[in-house]
Amino acid sequence: MGAKKSETRGGKAHAFGGDWTSQKLDILTKYLTAYTTALKDQPFRKAYIDAFAGTGYRTRRDERSSRGPLFPDLAEPDPQSLLDGSARMALQVIPRFDRYIFIDSNADRCAQLETLKNEFPDLGPDISIRTAEANGEIQKLCAMNWKSRRAVLFLDPYGMQVEWQTIADVASTKAIDMWLLFPLGIGVNRLLTKSGEIPDSWRTRLDTLLGTADWYDEFYTVESTPTLFGTDEQRVTKAATETIGRYFNERLKSVFAGVSEKPAVLRNSRNCPLYLLCFAAGNERGAPIAIRIADNLLKGVEAWR
Repeated sequence: MGAKKSETRGGKAHAFGGDWTSQKLDILTKYLTAYTTALKDQPFRKAYIDAFAGTGYRTRRDERSSRGPLFPDLAEPDPQSLLDGSARMALQVIPRFDRYIFIDSNADRCAQLETLKNEFPDLGPDISIRTAEANGEIQKLCAMNWKSRRAVLFLDPYGMQVEWQTIADVASTKAIDMWLLFPLGIGVNRLLTKSGEIPDSWRTRLDTLLGTADWYDEFYTVESTPTLFGTDEQRVTKAATETIGRYFNERLKSVFAGVSEKPAVLRNSRNCPLYLLCFAAGNERGAPIAIRIADNLLKGVEAWR
């Protein structure tokens, strides 16, 4: 499911709030339905892969019943209620997928995902729960022979866990469509200091996420202004979030057959941009229709101007 999550007392769900969460899952579910419908008469075996699957449930956080969230700017004043997460929603999609792969690094969450096999007995034999680090597990899946397979991958990380190498491996299969939440406001923008002086550990993290060190020259400009004393005064300007988002979308275009031009901007109640919901199609032949479907779904959410 992704985003900032915390377990409820009953251990059954993750707690977080915001209409943006419902927006992304609504878009995902509609795409999955369109996807399986379009491929229902095709010979490919179809899989749904959820790399940060959580527990299968989600809850909206009630701020009044909490001592306060760790990141108050991400909180939403929604009532506490049990809702389906991405894993359960995917299992309800008709036509169905041939296989479901749910990945999470937390053993307790994976144990709760196992209960989905009982909730959906007809699908149970085709549900695979994997307790693993997402990047390594996805890279293993991508190394398979994809000639007779197709899949939709949902990458909804808890932060900046997704590595560019993973994204590149997904694209190399030429068989996987990917929905990805890019951590725009809660991740990348927070590591980009106003001064441009970035600790080495932060630089490394950004290099791993973006797959290059060239981002620095894209995100910062240095202007020199002559002073009265004949020396130049340098001023560093940090890029706006729109520039960061466009840069990442261009990076996706460098490896995928097709990429939605206008990813959705997901904001919290304070109108702060948190994530970009990006879509990339893996198969060159199927990319045009996949992009049309994704673009139509993304139109309902704010995009870059």
